[in-house]
Amino acid sequence: MSVVTRVFLWFLMVSVLWVLVYRFVNPPITLLMVLRNIELTTDGKPAKMEKEWVDFEDISDNMKRAAVSAEDQLFLKHIGFDVKAIEKAFQTNKKGKKIKGGSTISQQTAKNVFLWPGRSWLRKGFEAYFTLLIEMLWSKERILEVYLNVIEMGDGIYGAEAAAQAYFGKSCTKLSRSQAALIAACFPNPRRWTPVRPTQYIKHRQYLILKNMRRLGPLDF
Repeated sequence: MSVVTRVFLWFLMVSVLWVLVYRFVNPPITLLMVLRNIELTTDGKPAKMEKEWVDFEDISDNMKRAAVSAEDQLFLKHIGFDVKAIEKAFQTNKKGKKIKGGSTISQQTAKNVFLWPGRSWLRKGFEAYFTLLIEMLWSKERILEVYLNVIEMGDGIYGAEAAAQAYFGKSCTKLSRSQAALIAACFPNPRRWTPVRPTQYIKHRQYLILKNMRRLGPLDF
């Protein structure tokens, strides 16, 4: 057996086992969290990592619906990829306009938990692979639960619970529709935008997310 084949089989075995473990064990930390703290200490700032895991059933339904409405309205229907969104993003980027990702919640979860930040084709390839793995080995509830617990929601703030506490002084179990939509409106760039001082653009995104939440109907997992 060649070295390349052995490396491939080793990677396959380790990655599948890794994803299987995280089906039952909550990810304690992500590479992004580590890198952000390195950036802070490099800039002479104190390390910061606010996060608190909340089980799926305890996360406000408003927060779940806001996330799906903002990021991936076909979340319950696709198997990890929204082909139309990807095509639209590709055409937009090809025209030299503002870069769009077209990533689903599943893709973002795969990237946030298993990979490093960046836009290289290599990383996108790994992202697609881990997206397929979590779609095959996790439930949709588990994907959304992990997503809402590890996503970056501000400088040193990770997950819906830490965001709800930081911005509204309450648990994510008690977020209102408006509050959940405002947090979700900042998802694309949480280090630039904040629910504390929402810009007109963020307020408009919140309005659209609230409209989508009304249109979405119940999340039937």
